[in-house]
Amino acid sequence: MAHPVPSAPGRRTNPPLPSAIGAHVAPAPHTAPASLPTVEEISAGGVVVDTSDGELKVAIIARLNRGGRLEWCLPKGHPEGKEKNEEAAVREIAEETGIDGIILAPLGSIDYWFTVSGHRVHKTVHHYLLRATGGELTIENDPDKEAVDVAWVPITELARKLSFPNERRIADLAKEVLPEHL
Repeated sequence: MAHPVPSAPGRRTNPPLPSAIGAHVAPAPHTAPASLPTVEEISAGGVVVDTSDGELKVAIIARLNRGGRLEWCLPKGHPEGKEKNEEAAVREIAEETGIDGIILAPLGSIDYWFTVSGHRVHKTVHHYLLRATGGELTIENDPDKEAVDVAWVPITELARKLSFPNERRIADLAKEVLPEHL
């Protein structure tokens, strides 16, 4: 089931920050104001690539932000119980996209801040490169019902379609390291 992917907002031409990708988490650029409590969150997800037909495609999801705007992003979510980040990435990608996969390589971590319901959230997301092993695109298995759409996007167009610069850097890194794993 193919879904058209609308263009994401214009892409910055700045090169990736070395500290934003790789084997460690980039330090947070600022601290939370003293008046708001801070919550630390961890998520895991990544870039799942369909290599079955020679055209390398990546499954991405669309979510509505709090302002109602559609944002295309990489699938991700919180580890459950004692689940490792790698296990959470595989499960979350399957839940949000319908696509099963196996991890080929870590792609590094990103972190960012946002405010909700009277507290600041410092979120760290661990990303992995996965090869799709089966399944069909669907958002029907997303238990949180956060995904409103899902689509295959050619890897060559992935960074241009994603809404967030930090995920574009992860997409560029995935495209760079994928040939080592084919």
